[in-house]
Amino acid sequence: MTRLLIAASALALAAPAHADTLYTNVNGLQADAEGNLTRFAALHVDDDGKIIATIEEGRVLPHADIAVNMEGAHVLPGLIDAHGHVMSLGMAALRLDLVGTTSIEEFQQRLAEYAAANPDLPWILGRGWNQELFDDPRFPTAADLDAVVSDRPVWLGRIDGHAAVGNSKAMEIAGITAQTQAPEGGAIERLADGSPAGVFVDAAEGLVTKFIPEPDAPMFDRALAAAQQFALSEGLTGVADMGTTVDDWLAMRRAGDAGTLNLRIMSYAAGTAPALKIAGNRPTPWLYDGKLRMAGVKLYADGALGSRGAYLKAPYHDADTQGLLFQSTEDLLAQARTVSPYFQLAVHAIGDGANDQVLDVLETLGGDERRWRIEHVQILDPADLPRLAAANVVASMQPVHQTSDWKMAEKRLGPDRLGAAYAWKSLDDSGAVLAFGSDFPVEHPNPFVGLKVAVSREDADGEPDGGWIADEKVSLGTALAGFTVGAAYAGLAEQHFGSLTAGRYADFIVVDRDISAIPPEAIADTKVLATYVGGKEVFRAED
Repeated sequence: MTRLLIAASALALAAPAHADTLYTNVNGLQADAEGNLTRFAALHVDDDGKIIATIEEGRVLPHADIAVNMEGAHVLPGLIDAHGHVMSLGMAALRLDLVGTTSIEEFQQRLAEYAAANPDLPWILGRGWNQELFDDPRFPTAADLDAVVSDRPVWLGRIDGHAAVGNSKAMEIAGITAQTQAPEGGAIERLADGSPAGVFVDAAEGLVTKFIPEPDAPMFDRALAAAQQFALSEGLTGVADMGTTVDDWLAMRRAGDAGTLNLRIMSYAAGTAPALKIAGNRPTPWLYDGKLRMAGVKLYADGALGSRGAYLKAPYHDADTQGLLFQSTEDLLAQARTVSPYFQLAVHAIGDGANDQVLDVLETLGGDERRWRIEHVQILDPADLPRLAAANVVASMQPVHQTSDWKMAEKRLGPDRLGAAYAWKSLDDSGAVLAFGSDFPVEHPNPFVGLKVAVSREDADGEPDGGWIADEKVSLGTALAGFTVGAAYAGLAEQHFGSLTAGRYADFIVVDRDISAIPPEAIADTKVLATYVGGKEVFRAED
């Protein structure tokens, strides 16, 4: 297979200026919008990198300037992550990684090693801790950090991005004292004497982050390059970037201008102000041969379940709080109306109370061609579940969150409030469009793990046996559609990519197995051998 891929690259390099390419002997698999799996045996691609025809087994093959025998290679459409954070993924690759730490001691060890390896950094920044994985499942504190690094400010984000812990130096620089009050939509964890413990939740994070020096343009460029390489190597050819800042957009434009933008990015501005600054009063056109467009705005209704910031209709089962509703329904509606005449809205809502609020707002706005989206839709009141399809609202969901969260969700909600939790099958049956992603870097961007989880509802350890709330499993066709045509539809891009059909860009990947012919647990182990965007090879695995 490696020889085949090298040969294909060599042929492409030797091609005449205007040449079409026929990829033959392909074991191709894709899903349509209804979740039906279809197969193909050849791809005919024009010189602009678009599909001329997808050819089934037994059909007569057309003439082409270049013919590439794929020798039975397993080919899928390029996968699309419907909810990721491109620059955060790249920045995370350059900062302290705390993903997977299972104790405060391991947390401290990683911090110590990173601090020793980077003695000149003025701030130590990182992310990825999850106290639910600790042997003692408590939040880390400033004292835990001070024991390792006390002479430089340290700021380390929780895995979901909805809480962070700082050391005493960071709080000193930010002027945080026992008298500091959390802003609306945020919380400050406190010690028994009322002093800040070091953990800041949701809006309260801004009390400290405003003092962290901003990365410069070269840092943004390095982060984007790292994120692209990571995504393309995992088989992702497109992503909806949820929360693009002005600096992010400028880095994306610099990459596009330099011809180094290979990942297709459906950009959603980080709020109304960046959208209006970047794009004015209308979405941008598609730029760089369908690689970049800003057509939407990301808003927030609540926080995350792990930090108890998700807003619930009733108090948490394990704490006397309903979570954090970031703003009133009237204020969220006013914010949405600022941009909704022009841009698509994508609103973060995790708790059933927040989903109810967002549905109220989107129903008031009325459904239209802009396809309102709710991001995450993790906990629904069963009575609210049919409202998404009725209002033409896309359910943008991340299967891997279910396997990361199921034990914690049972603790947070108790056994009687899980009737529409991570309810992929029920939403699909209701007629809502599913768009699947990972929320990287909150979760790993590997889409094959997401596919495996969607069809099994089992975590990496095969738990719980048979799947958590097994009735909410979806078919492989539905899962694959969620990561291709559904994700493209959610990003207003289905006429450009998301399926290997005539007129769409030839974005496809070569993998090491037929994912339809193996047990669900083996899907997660799929390896990407090559990634093509617009008919051009942009990633090839090493031998």
